[in-house]
Amino acid sequence: MSPKLRPFTLADVDSLVRYANNWNIARNLKDLFPHPYLEQDARNFIEMATRETPIHIFAIDLEGEAIGAIGIHPQSDIYRKNAELGYWLAEPYWGKGIMSSVIKEAVNFAFSTYDIDRVYAIPFGSNIASQKVLEKNEFRLEGRLEGVLFKNGHLEDELIYAVRRDQLNL
Repeated sequence: MSPKLRPFTLADVDSLVRYANNWNIARNLKDLFPHPYLEQDARNFIEMATRETPIHIFAIDLEGEAIGAIGIHPQSDIYRKNAELGYWLAEPYWGKGIMSSVIKEAVNFAFSTYDIDRVYAIPFGSNIASQKVLEKNEFRLEGRLEGVLFKNGHLEDELIYAVRRDQLNL
C-alpha cells in the first residue's frame, strides 16, 4: 500500500466528493475549501489544479483512487524564494504514514522544480496531527501567531513550519 502523487483527472470527481465532503477535514482547512463538498466543487478544483504548468497540485493516489491532495504553491514578489505546502487526506487513511511519505515527495518536487530556498506550511494551532507530520518531515516551527485565524466561530493560532533547502543538503 504505497501512495503516489499524480495529476488530478475528471475520473477523480467521485472520490473527491466522497472523501472531501467531511467536516473533520474541512474544519482544519481555509474557508476556501467548501463544506459541504459537492460534485461541482470537485470539478472546479480539478480544473484549477490542472491549469498551470508544471502541475503543482497533486492527487494522493492509492491503488488508483484519489484519497487526498497535496500542493506546492510558489510565492511571488519578495516571497519568491518560498513555496507554501498545503494538503489533506481522507479520514479513513489517517495515521497510516501516508501523509508523511507524500510530504517528503512533495518537498523534493518543490526543491527540484523551483528556484526556492524554503517550503513552509501553516497549520492551525489546534491541528496536532498536522504539526506532527510536518515535524516528522524535518519541518521546524518558526513561529506562532496567536489568535489571527478566524475559523469555526473562534480565533485560532497560526503556526508557521518550514524546511529549508540547505537543511536537507540538496
